[in-house]
Amino acid sequence: MSFDFSAVLVILTLASGLIWGLDAWLLAPRRRRASGAGPDPDAGTGEPWWVEYARSFFPVFLVVLLLRSFLVEPFRIPSGSMMPTLLIGDFILVNKYEYGIRLPVLNTRVIENGRPGRGDIIVFRYPEDPSVPFIKRVVGVPGDHVVYRDKTLYLNGQPVPQSASAAVPGAGAALPMTEELGDRRHEILVDPYRQGPEADTLVPPGHYFVLGDNRDNSRDSRYWGFVPDKNLIGRAFFIWMNLSFKNGGVKWKRIGTILR
Repeated sequence: MSFDFSAVLVILTLASGLIWGLDAWLLAPRRRRASGAGPDPDAGTGEPWWVEYARSFFPVFLVVLLLRSFLVEPFRIPSGSMMPTLLIGDFILVNKYEYGIRLPVLNTRVIENGRPGRGDIIVFRYPEDPSVPFIKRVVGVPGDHVVYRDKTLYLNGQPVPQSASAAVPGAGAALPMTEELGDRRHEILVDPYRQGPEADTLVPPGHYFVLGDNRDNSRDSRYWGFVPDKNLIGRAFFIWMNLSFKNGGVKWKRIGTILR
């Protein structure tokens, strides 16, 4: 069973708030009357430990819930499917409001905002298992004709320009390339010795076609289809830490990287 941190955070916030409110409005006045302390809110027999904890933690839970639900949410990169842009062990921040404000747990959009554009790095709920967050790059927006053939991406009948790029540590046999999606430039890896799936499709309304930057080592829209708008979580925009004990600990140069 997957762990839904958002649901747990909502439950903790509601529970601590209800306990604190119930004590303030009902239980604390009863204690004061029973002790003969009168209406003075600072007088009485003292609050139970569970009320003290609820009163102390409720503001913390509430602030974390609001920040995580409506502003930014942290994620850790577990795989190399977005190399060389993102490495295993990168800790990223995701902008939660750029694609519309959504209610936590329910994921219902309550405030409209922008939509993903070509080249955006998005975090979304995996369509085949919405409890799992995925991260990929948008290459096709609604109405686009997307073709991926012979290691080349075509959009609306035109090949997306690629050019050789600088060597990437840990890329193995994969070739580093620079890809240009309109005015957006990003690095990708292409392995000439691996044959991945190809695609030829029209992106339907309210959906997005996504690819990993590590093109021959990524399970993306070529395998399982489109990302529906309702599955969007946000846009990745910042690396605030990189930590991987299997890959040498902290990579200090990656801290503070702005994602494009």
